[in-house]
Amino acid sequence: METKKRVIITEKIDEEGIKLLQEELEADVCFHIPREELLEKIHEYDAIVVRSVTKVDEELLSKAANLKVVGRAGNGVDNIDIGAATQRGIIVANTPESNTMSAAELTVGMLLTQSRNIPQANAFLKSGKWDRSPFQGVEVYNKTLGIIGLGRIGSLVATRMAAFGMKVIAYDPYIADERFERFKVEKIEKLEDLLKAADFVTVHTPKTKETFGMIGEKEIEIMKVGVRIANVARGGIINEKALLEGLKSGKIASAGLDVHEKEPCYGNPLFELDNVIVTPHIGADTKEAQENVGITVAQQVVNALKGEIVPNAVNLPAIHRDELAAIRPYIELLEKLGKIYYQLYQEPIEFVNIDYWGNIAAQDVEMITIAFVKGLLEPVVEDKVNYINAKLVAEQRGIRVEQQKIREYYDGYMDFIEIKIRNKKGTFVLGGNLSSKRQGKLVKIQGYEVDVNPSDYMLFIQNLDVPGVIGNIGKILGQERINVATMQVGRNAKGDMAMMVLNIDDEVNPETINKIMEIDNIVWAKGIKL
Repeated sequence: METKKRVIITEKIDEEGIKLLQEELEADVCFHIPREELLEKIHEYDAIVVRSVTKVDEELLSKAANLKVVGRAGNGVDNIDIGAATQRGIIVANTPESNTMSAAELTVGMLLTQSRNIPQANAFLKSGKWDRSPFQGVEVYNKTLGIIGLGRIGSLVATRMAAFGMKVIAYDPYIADERFERFKVEKIEKLEDLLKAADFVTVHTPKTKETFGMIGEKEIEIMKVGVRIANVARGGIINEKALLEGLKSGKIASAGLDVHEKEPCYGNPLFELDNVIVTPHIGADTKEAQENVGITVAQQVVNALKGEIVPNAVNLPAIHRDELAAIRPYIELLEKLGKIYYQLYQEPIEFVNIDYWGNIAAQDVEMITIAFVKGLLEPVVEDKVNYINAKLVAEQRGIRVEQQKIREYYDGYMDFIEIKIRNKKGTFVLGGNLSSKRQGKLVKIQGYEVDVNPSDYMLFIQNLDVPGVIGNIGKILGQERINVATMQVGRNAKGDMAMMVLNIDDEVNPETINKIMEIDNIVWAKGIKL
């Protein structure tokens, strides 16, 4: 019976998350474990789940001989040494999507309550008065919403406010054009151009040196008169002093703030203004969000220990659930294709270039590239190589990896990935795409067209295209009791060189390969394992 992998949970998460971990793993719940005790026993665990208090630093990681994943129940990772974990091939996964819906919905609420003065009208009526005239609002329909930061939350807000008939524009210099296209959002190249055009402005960026105070007196000055602002991201991105002056002058019609420069926040002069709606940082404070945090971090840990893709790994490109569904078959295909090279050739690699053609070029492909590099290195690297450290290991071995996106179709393929591996003797070329059933296929190898679903065991043979070769190969495989599932033969011209690719049910031993090599007109033969 296989021994269950072990996880230690050092800080409180939702009970459903703990339950999931206990079902899948041997889980030790050790809330508030003393630091010295944790350092003494961390080597016993494959995973650790923390929130913001436990320090997963170089000292801890150096003692965590078996650690494979750090699960952070929450968004920030300030308490985790990402670099040290990456160097060791340890996945660090957080839960950024768990509260995204809650934050997005609060943002929508902030925008709508501002436009119709709902909190003010509610308080007025409950005070025993009746008068609608002070609460004339504005419609969001046909207005321009300017989103600063088109990440997870920003894109959710964009989709929802577009349904209200708003024109949505966004500024985010770190997001690829494809994301703007996917969410049907107009990309604005300069922040000042967005601020000049927007009737409503909402902020969805992390707080960094670049973004702290990014909306101040100068930025407010160029906004439209009567602009309305929402901030459910981080306090300090909007300068509160400049915001206060803009509200008092009437330049800003209203503001909705869930986050504040100092928290807890008391006696803020913004709280005294009737046209300011404030909440005490409740963006993630929903029942669903807290449950999601616990369940998500647990599932991330389980996935990592099973060797599956971890969408929210901090030391990997972030992948949204919808994006992952679109690219998962390519990730699986490219990892398999990566394993082919070193099993066919022993030449050291200088350079890897991956071209993404057609529709796949509209996706975020970084994770697909990493999967190829992982597969490429696994047959030749003694230390563990995974999605986390694959590119780092490649760099250490002097392998340069580049990728290009080409929106044109490739030779009739609506989606196509071409891999070129350069060594001192030349270039090895592979091509892959998906079948109509979204199954990965090898469709080109070294200039030969084939149509093969990569399998656990395969046989690659190059031969002269003459009669009798295929029959003789089949005869030897039959004698060795190796069943052939499928066979593809690619050739460029009659009588020229041909490439044979066979899916087989069992691994081919060296003796069988030697027998195949003795057949007339065989140039080389290699068995590979994926």
